[in-house]
Amino acid sequence: MKAQFMRFTTRPEIQGTFGVVASTHWLASQAAMGILEKGGNAFDAAVCAGFTLQVVEPHLNGPGGDVPIIAHRARGNETKVICGQGPIPAEATIEHYRSEGLSVIPGTGLLAAVVPGAFDAWLTLLRDYGTMRLAEVMEAAVGYAANGYPLVDRISATIGSVEGLFREHWPSSAAIYLPHGEVPKHGELFANPMLASCYSRIMKEALNAGGDREAQIEAARKAWYEGFVAAAIDDYCRTNEVMDVSGRPHKGVLNADDMVGWRASYEDPLTFDYNGMTIAKCGAWSQGPAMLQQLALLQTFGISDMDPEGPDFVHTIVECAKLAFADREAWYGDSLDEPPPVDYLLSEAYTAERRRYVESIASMDLFPGDVPGRELRMPDFPGAPGPGGAELGGGEPTVARLPNAGAGMGAGTGVGTPVGERGDTCHVDIIDRHGNMDSAPPSGGWLQSSPIIPELGFCLGTRAQMCWLQEGLPASLRPGRRPRTTLSPSLALNREGAAVMAFGTPGGDQQDQWQVPFLLRHHDHGMNLQEAIDSPAFHSEHFPISFWPRQARPGVLVVENRFSKATVDGLRKRGHTEEVGDDWAEGRLSAARKDGTRLSAGANPRGMQGYAVGR
Repeated sequence: MKAQFMRFTTRPEIQGTFGVVASTHWLASQAAMGILEKGGNAFDAAVCAGFTLQVVEPHLNGPGGDVPIIAHRARGNETKVICGQGPIPAEATIEHYRSEGLSVIPGTGLLAAVVPGAFDAWLTLLRDYGTMRLAEVMEAAVGYAANGYPLVDRISATIGSVEGLFREHWPSSAAIYLPHGEVPKHGELFANPMLASCYSRIMKEALNAGGDREAQIEAARKAWYEGFVAAAIDDYCRTNEVMDVSGRPHKGVLNADDMVGWRASYEDPLTFDYNGMTIAKCGAWSQGPAMLQQLALLQTFGISDMDPEGPDFVHTIVECAKLAFADREAWYGDSLDEPPPVDYLLSEAYTAERRRYVESIASMDLFPGDVPGRELRMPDFPGAPGPGGAELGGGEPTVARLPNAGAGMGAGTGVGTPVGERGDTCHVDIIDRHGNMDSAPPSGGWLQSSPIIPELGFCLGTRAQMCWLQEGLPASLRPGRRPRTTLSPSLALNREGAAVMAFGTPGGDQQDQWQVPFLLRHHDHGMNLQEAIDSPAFHSEHFPISFWPRQARPGVLVVENRFSKATVDGLRKRGHTEEVGDDWAEGRLSAARKDGTRLSAGANPRGMQGYAVGR
């Protein structure tokens, strides 16, 4: 019988039978709940939340960004991944970037722009799984863009961090985000009338297609990928040189031809059975398999008997994460030739061999495993291991030390940007009364990632920065390939194959680190959703981040200050380089669960934005 570890929480776990929504912003949660109240299903509500998040969390996602969605339809017991990760443009070649004197793709500007994937992913979900019309699910987003929404503190801080960049180099962004020539203050109502106009035009073109719901959705998709949106993006990238973190302006390579040839696609999820629960993730074009590899490694370590806030628990998870993320660097990517060897990486034989490297002392190696018949190649990055799995820090860094790449340039990257404010991600989980559920982390197109396209009111995403300018790697830059994204939604199914939980978090490389202890504390230690979300969190920075400038911090383990002194001391004795952060600094998890007819949900208190609602 597993031990029960119950905790006081910052708020109650929401419970009901009609429907629940948990997201990273209270306005998105409430807008989605409103759709459920009007008779929409979980998929209609997710699309509403997705568009609302683009407006009210512009520092964390935008219309020019991307989103993978895991959707479970109760009728037919079907679970699918919708890939809203746009690919690399045709003109984005390693040779082109090298000719610009670059050895790493800048995290801001136009060079890292890929096809915006979120719009078509949301509309694909609405068309195939939803029941409502486009105008109904976009109403809240257009209203907030036109009439304003209260700014959270992090938006004001993010705008302040790139104020100089906007004024000097990105005037179109200044026109939107510096109203009256000043950084908008926390709590004031902020509107984006240009974005409202763009979305209103899309809805008008949809209505002009007639009364059929699907015809309206198709007209909106055409307006985006073949019509005025694609034309504006093409013109902006061709005619503007934009300052980026390299310290030099560059034109973009994304064009209308890249847009017209792409649509969101369906895939089967990758799954792994962990102690009676099947976890569904996106494939190896994401980092999702890293979570599954961690769970495979952890199955035999007696996690349920460990104190979920003790040093053994943290150490064991971190050491398994190091092995999984080393494999991510060696084997994950959107291969156009040879598929990633995920089945082998999740096999019991391989996992048993890898468990031998989880020791009582913290590893300082970045040590990927060998795959029969495959050549092991690792990317070059600061502290990259040499031949034979040399220790991190042993080689000469090959990532460029670019001029003027410091504060004020607006890295617009994920976790680890050199300015004080970070680009990140949103998240939403929804379950309706029928048992439909979905999990989605919209991201990219951050206000600090690239300039506003004036006719549209939004900027492009910079996901191509996650590709290596090095030939022959699974995540090398290559036209038509999806960048290996960190976006990683999760769905859990029971032994009968019915979906029982949707969960996830923003956080770049931390997404599949924060989700693991959450799941273990809930599943193995009996905490409810809110207790598991509120528990002290941690992450490793041992492996290279997926964002510019791609550095690693060997052995560094960051923990929240709410861990006990005994735990922190115990981790130091095990050889971790401990960094103790603020009390509430790690993770922005949300989750929703179904137990029979009972529904429950929890959301992250960190940052004072996330909320779960339901009845």
